[in-house]
Amino acid sequence: MCALKKSIRQLKLALFGCVSLTAATLSYAAPQESNDPVATEQEVEQFISDTIEEYGLDGKFVRDTVNAASINSKVLEAIARPWEAKPWYQYYPIFLTEKRLERGLAFWQKHRKTLARAEAELGVPAHIIVAIIGVETFYGSYTGTYSVLDALYSLGFHYPPRAAFFKKELGQYLKLVSEEGWDPLAARGSYAGAMGWGQFISSSYRHYAIDFDGDSQRDLLNNPVDAIGSVANYFKQHKWQTGEAVAFKASIGNEQALELVESDLSINHSWKELSEAGVLLQDTIQPSPDTPAKLLALELEEGKEYWVVLDNFYVITRYNHSPLYAMVVFKLSEQLRAAMQRQ
Repeated sequence: MCALKKSIRQLKLALFGCVSLTAATLSYAAPQESNDPVATEQEVEQFISDTIEEYGLDGKFVRDTVNAASINSKVLEAIARPWEAKPWYQYYPIFLTEKRLERGLAFWQKHRKTLARAEAELGVPAHIIVAIIGVETFYGSYTGTYSVLDALYSLGFHYPPRAAFFKKELGQYLKLVSEEGWDPLAARGSYAGAMGWGQFISSSYRHYAIDFDGDSQRDLLNNPVDAIGSVANYFKQHKWQTGEAVAFKASIGNEQALELVESDLSINHSWKELSEAGVLLQDTIQPSPDTPAKLLALELEEGKEYWVVLDNFYVITRYNHSPLYAMVVFKLSEQLRAAMQRQ
């Protein structure tokens, strides 16, 4: 159980809405210590000036907040070992556990009406919403212990591979805390600055979080009702197709089909193309010939397993840019749905 807790705490990427951060493809570079402190000061000063101008924020607030931030070496260590860099056979056992399934069913039962409303109003099925919250934070149990300010500052100014991205997120965070009336030093989240039940980064919080319980607040840190609505809204805004499939287990009929396996996340083929190349589905239900589709290979201890994934699978990768993440969310969601149907 201690190992599970540790792995969960390390695996917070949210929401990254995970819109732009792709943990599985990050190439880590060791933090660089500048020999010229003036250059670092100039970089921070430029960021402060740009942020004040872009977001119309109070200059003293921005300067005081940024100057209060500290470098967190644990953040830089954590981003160097993302769990999505593991092979599938090592990755999925972290999440597809009986305990997570049991907690998911309890969460679903407790929030049944809210989940049904999210499905009816936003078009995203309850089992997908529950799976996301389960994978991200074990249903609110592990929302992160890092200072969001320190995490974004550390990555924005001391993690060269994604410095531009995290500086933008730091600017978004300063705007977010100003809009929401938060203490900028108080918020806690993942090593990458993701927050709350659904692990939204600052830009995703600002653009996709919604007040789903009618109390005039968008509280994803403490309110599971707002988290449910906001996860559903995130998926809706990223073009979730209501009632459509996510993925089908597949097999390979010949070597020609293997040429269609791609590492890119985008959907570049149709089901007709895959079928004609020798891809076979292990399901009686078949997509229509013109359905956009992609052939995905997952690494097992011995060999590989194949899946045909569709547009809704791609939508899940907008939350976290990893096919492993999307597949584990899909599999957990299917487990949840089947278990609820048996109750």
